[in-house]
Amino acid sequence: MMLRLAAGHMRGALARRVPVAPVNTSLRAKHDHGHEVTEVVDMSRPLYWDRLDIPLPDKPYKDALSDTEKSLKQKEKGPWTQLSKEEKIALYRLMFCRTYPEMKQTTQEWKTVIGGVLIFLGFTGLIVIWQAHYVYPAHPRTFDEEWQAKQLKRMLDMRVNPIEGFAAKWDYEKGQWK
Repeated sequence: MMLRLAAGHMRGALARRVPVAPVNTSLRAKHDHGHEVTEVVDMSRPLYWDRLDIPLPDKPYKDALSDTEKSLKQKEKGPWTQLSKEEKIALYRLMFCRTYPEMKQTTQEWKTVIGGVLIFLGFTGLIVIWQAHYVYPAHPRTFDEEWQAKQLKRMLDMRVNPIEGFAAKWDYEKGQWK
């Protein structure tokens, strides 16, 4: 019953939606707090992406054309045999920002990433060394090898856990481990 009520409520809310006007992409506004909003992108409109897996983007690279580019677009409607190689390349650059070889070209970004990681690790190591020296207290005396040897000798003398423990592995007659 509750599920049916929730579904009916959602159906009614979706039916009453008000259409939203498109947002101007070159909007500049001053707010009372003194900071400026420089650009608002309308994400409902198609965007241009150079991607290898999508050969034809949703929109051309250049939307606003100059007069020479407009005349070139008019010339494009005619036979392509009359176009020069430079004009064909210019038409390609109107539709696409980069070619496939330009998209596949490797970048040197990995060097920046590795450098950043190594700087981070080095800084972290310095913090750990500083903490070990100035923050953490000294090791307790029970960590000393001499103390641990005395404690082991005492436990063997007391015959702690003589059936399955380490006292079972000690030969009391010879004074050594079995």
